[in-house]
Amino acid sequence: MTVLVIGTALGIILGAMPGIGSTVAVALVLPFTLSMEQAPAILLLLAVYAGSVYGGSISAILINTPGTPAGAATVLDGTPMAQAGKAGQALGWATIASVAGGLFSAVLLLFAAPQLAAFALRFGPVETFALICLGMTCIVTVSKGSVPKGLVAGALGIFLSTVGGDPITGEVRFTFGHYQLIAGFNLLAVVIGVFAFSEILIRISDGASDGGTNVKFDGIVLPRLRQWKGRIKGLIKSIAIGSGVGVLPGTGSATAAFISYAEAKRSSPNSNNFGKGEPDGIIAAESANNAVTGGALVPTMALGIPGDVITAVMLATFTLHGITPGVRLMEDNPVLMSAIFLGFFIINILLLPLGLALSKVAAPILRIREPLLLSAIGVLCVLGVYYVRGNPFDLLIMFGAGVAGLFLRRAGYPMAPLIIGMVLGPAFELSLRQGLIITDGSFLAFFDGHPIAAVLLAVTAVGLLWPLVNTILTWKKDNART
Repeated sequence: MTVLVIGTALGIILGAMPGIGSTVAVALVLPFTLSMEQAPAILLLLAVYAGSVYGGSISAILINTPGTPAGAATVLDGTPMAQAGKAGQALGWATIASVAGGLFSAVLLLFAAPQLAAFALRFGPVETFALICLGMTCIVTVSKGSVPKGLVAGALGIFLSTVGGDPITGEVRFTFGHYQLIAGFNLLAVVIGVFAFSEILIRISDGASDGGTNVKFDGIVLPRLRQWKGRIKGLIKSIAIGSGVGVLPGTGSATAAFISYAEAKRSSPNSNNFGKGEPDGIIAAESANNAVTGGALVPTMALGIPGDVITAVMLATFTLHGITPGVRLMEDNPVLMSAIFLGFFIINILLLPLGLALSKVAAPILRIREPLLLSAIGVLCVLGVYYVRGNPFDLLIMFGAGVAGLFLRRAGYPMAPLIIGMVLGPAFELSLRQGLIITDGSFLAFFDGHPIAAVLLAVTAVGLLWPLVNTILTWKKDNART
């Protein structure tokens, strides 16, 4: 139990720090697990993992700086709500949604691991491409009233994701002779640059205040039961999306958060308030990215295939401790798996009391004079980005992304579509090209013999065309009245 409490608390703290994030948090703790027994070692990493995903919402809401890439979706409504004087309420929605998503993912891991792992195997390149297309609709829905600029930002993000080695041929693209770009742009460096570092530059250019930030926060305010009226359906849908995306190898919490956010904006009765501090947006993002944690463990444990970057680190931990993930994992290690399942439940339950306690640490931090706070955030950004790969070039990327973000944000270009493009771009390109290879270059063949892909592409088309249809219908109604 001590391991679970320490790991969850450490994860929340590290996840809340801009530039640290889940991957870095798990990597920081990994060396300490080598001297531990199997169950405590794995549970410690699971606790840090789940805690850090939730912790990213704290900095995303309070200082407009996502602690993790998945927190970028939470920024869209969390920060406006905090700036409106409702930081406690925003974190309250995020906390309950995170706990609900995490607990459901624990149930999923316990009862549906073998079945969901088998279903995930049915997702080939064509099905993955269709899923990514659905995710790309987020670019339209998060463009905050400027769809053309949002599309430009999304296209820029997709272009940035193509820099480096070609996923099929291995040829180097768009590096202009700089060998440092062969591996592409570090996503964490870009995310921290366009969100955190550009925020620092904007506040400096506007004149940093000596009186602290404008966000008032005295602790988490949990939403009352009556406030959930009409929102339970959206919560369940977002949890289902997060769990489903988490099961698919190579996706991750950022993809789940943006897909869930886009679907919530499409279907929520409060869709017009999205981007202005709407609780439904926070619920969608946080429940989905926390639901990924259990889902991502399904292919990791059942197939030996990491569900995302973090579970890839955890896969190495299994191997280092003499555990072989795969179809015989549960049969060969029943005691260990029982401990992992039970521990994962407890970890997600601990998010509530530990979140309530640790988030209060943010209150005195926010009362620090803004120049000092911005300096501390800048230092954390530099340390976090540098620690991931120890590459000074990543710092240049972060600085460049920050400056670019400054000018783009000043010009009214939203940053979320750029990150969506970078997150979904690699999987989009790889699955599309693999699918075309499988179908001998025929895109129409994607609809023939691939029912899952056909359904997903149809939903994508409806999602893109519905705003236009709705506008036409509204126009006709107005003309009929006049």
